[in-house]
Amino acid sequence: MIEIPTTPQPARKQRFYQILYVQVIFAIAVGILLGHLAPSLGESMKPLGDGFIKLVKMIIAPVIFLTVTTGIAAMSDLKKVGRVTGKAMLYFLTFSTLALIIGMAVSHLIQPGAGMHIDPASLDHGAVATYVSKAHDSTISGFLMNIIPATMFSPFVSGDILQVLFVAVLFGIALAMIGERARPVIDLLTALASPVFKVVEILMKAAPVGAFGAMAFTIGKYGIESVLNLAMLVGTFYITAVLFVVVVLGAVARYNGFSILKLVRYIREELLLVLGTSSSEAALPTLMQKMERAGCSKSVVGLVIPTGYSFNLDGTNIYMTMAALFIAQACDIPLSLGDQILLLMVAMLSSKGAAGVTGAGFITLAATLSVVPSVPVAGMALILGVDRFMSECRALTNLVGNATASVVVARWEGELDKHQLDAALAGHPLPLDTNAHPHQIQQTGAPDAALPAEESAQAA
Repeated sequence: MIEIPTTPQPARKQRFYQILYVQVIFAIAVGILLGHLAPSLGESMKPLGDGFIKLVKMIIAPVIFLTVTTGIAAMSDLKKVGRVTGKAMLYFLTFSTLALIIGMAVSHLIQPGAGMHIDPASLDHGAVATYVSKAHDSTISGFLMNIIPATMFSPFVSGDILQVLFVAVLFGIALAMIGERARPVIDLLTALASPVFKVVEILMKAAPVGAFGAMAFTIGKYGIESVLNLAMLVGTFYITAVLFVVVVLGAVARYNGFSILKLVRYIREELLLVLGTSSSEAALPTLMQKMERAGCSKSVVGLVIPTGYSFNLDGTNIYMTMAALFIAQACDIPLSLGDQILLLMVAMLSSKGAAGVTGAGFITLAATLSVVPSVPVAGMALILGVDRFMSECRALTNLVGNATASVVVARWEGELDKHQLDAALAGHPLPLDTNAHPHQIQQTGAPDAALPAEESAQAA
């Protein structure tokens, strides 16, 4: 009997309204409309946004723990853990400093606060008192001590990203040191990753609802008019952030063999989610999964992205120097070169001390200004009304910066599958099998090995 070969049926194409980022765009638009036309009703939508962010935070700890632990356990050379972390920190330090300098340079060039002539004595100190008190509590030593959890299990209760990362790294190193006897535990954790990422997939279906609620609240509470009053500052910040991504990160991406614009398009769902919710944490689980699918090894993604959420804050750093100089310009306070250098140094340190704190950008700014006496801390009241709108741009820039960092560090380590990266950025990402053994997921040297069996046969 002759078997007639059957032609495989093409996958059913999604209708445009079934695509997540289309749904999120529509939800954001409706949220803006509701917040503008019915401010009180829009403000009452806040629980929808808060609820979605809580849902995502619920799953962040298991995602980080499973990804990092199984990634490190698969490493044959434990020195690689320290090497990857060291390279990531070098990258973070370089581009964080560059972001601070760019924010300061653009503020000098455009001078968004010039001509306002605000009397510092007329500023409302009480409006920013809460942020100042939190900033005083955010010291470098306190931040470092907080990385060490009270117990091995408490990070899973508190949801602190760095504490979860700390426990995951230790546990992964322990499994790698035990060797073959740890195989049952590694297999269990690897198998557990599949339902955990399925939970992420389920939760993402609620993303449009969360984006709608958060955007309706923001517009309803603060109003579009508040942006118009400080349009020069907000516009300057957004333009600077876009230029940083396109020019600076674009040059880094080009040097490392990929396009920053294609990367931005690849993570567009995560960017729209951040835009709608003003929370970069909302996109953390899916960003990690996407960067693995783009050819970055599990161990690199697990170490770089969660650490970058605290140490690689490009958008926050641009905001800090720009906001500080805006306040000085608005209050007609001249800053000497020494004052500006001090501002840069303090901003670099305080951005680490306030990392992981809700409203970290504004708290970091308070911590910086409290150490630089030339600029009044009360001047933060000038930008309090638009900080929510600027926080979205901070989070978007931070997200792109961390996605770029994971690709760059993976390439430095020889842990980047260029074939998978090119396929993902071209809009045809290869499927990621979360049931696969960590060694199978980390494809670095043989591009065709990452292809499904049918595609490998065709490629041959």
